[in-house]
Amino acid sequence: MKIHANGENGVALLMVLWVLMLLTVIVGEFCFTMRTRVNITRNFKESTEAYYIAVAGLNRAIEELLRQQMTPPRIVSLKNSADPAPEEETALEWRTNTDIAPMAFAGGEYQVRIENESGKVNINMADKPLLAAMLAGFDIDPSEKDVIVDSIMDWRDADRNHRINGAEEDYYQSLPEPYHCKDADFDSTEELLLVRGVTPEIYFQGLENSVTVIPNNQQQGKKTQVSKKNTEFDYNKLNVNAISAETWAALPGMTEELIAEILAFRAEKDFRSLREVQDIVGADVFRGFSKYLTTETTPYYKVISLGKMSGSRIAEGVTAVVQFNSEIPEKYQIMEWSDGVPDEKRRPEPVS
Repeated sequence: MKIHANGENGVALLMVLWVLMLLTVIVGEFCFTMRTRVNITRNFKESTEAYYIAVAGLNRAIEELLRQQMTPPRIVSLKNSADPAPEEETALEWRTNTDIAPMAFAGGEYQVRIENESGKVNINMADKPLLAAMLAGFDIDPSEKDVIVDSIMDWRDADRNHRINGAEEDYYQSLPEPYHCKDADFDSTEELLLVRGVTPEIYFQGLENSVTVIPNNQQQGKKTQVSKKNTEFDYNKLNVNAISAETWAALPGMTEELIAEILAFRAEKDFRSLREVQDIVGADVFRGFSKYLTTETTPYYKVISLGKMSGSRIAEGVTAVVQFNSEIPEKYQIMEWSDGVPDEKRRPEPVS
């Protein structure tokens, strides 16, 4: 009887140990699940807060641009001005196509970049020489460049007659996965990926950041009211204060050293005349691309805003293309809106 009792006690003890182990596993799994859910909730909260901070940054940028449209600021160089006035410092903070310092907002911060679209090639209205110039920096055969240029022009024109190196409906319908040639304005830069000759490598390795799709005035939708300034801008020219380093590199005769000098000049102030560009690059180089340059701007701006909460690693962004038009009651209209920023290379980096 004694041995039998000890056996029962041993079985009971073993069962208790198994129950304790099972409870430990259950409690551990419960704690892990709760911790995961807490992290997910916290991340969602921080992501939501960061997103609306980014939206606030975008709205602030629009406000500043509206102010500049009504009372254009006099841009000055802090380096050359011993005691700039407060309003001049504010104007400098919100310059386009330059780095803007992060700004605190609602327990976090936003960093904004404002780009005037006048520094990009408008694929809806640029003529053949400028379209060819934008491809100069790509290591592709001249014949392939001719195909891309002619195909862009065939894609956007209204007729079905293809150019010598271009493509129309017959070409796109002959593809393994056929689709129609648009024969109208590009609605987005991503449409270039549908155009004959434009590969993902060409598009994502530089072309994406060099082009824009400001609509052709002759094909405006009924809901879009065209600014008078838009009709006056020459879309076969690029604004020297808005050209990216990649686009500068595509222009004939430009070197890394000359581009660095131009960017250093722009970090301090805007070019007020093309003569200032010539003084940097030299008369011979300037003569090779001066026909593409201007100091005029379009009423179209791309605003990129990135927000985050203090102490958080989560950042969210928004991007909008805004047209400013003094002839409409709101004075501006959002032409494009997307959550996120274009890509990592152009992504503003908020400071912790």
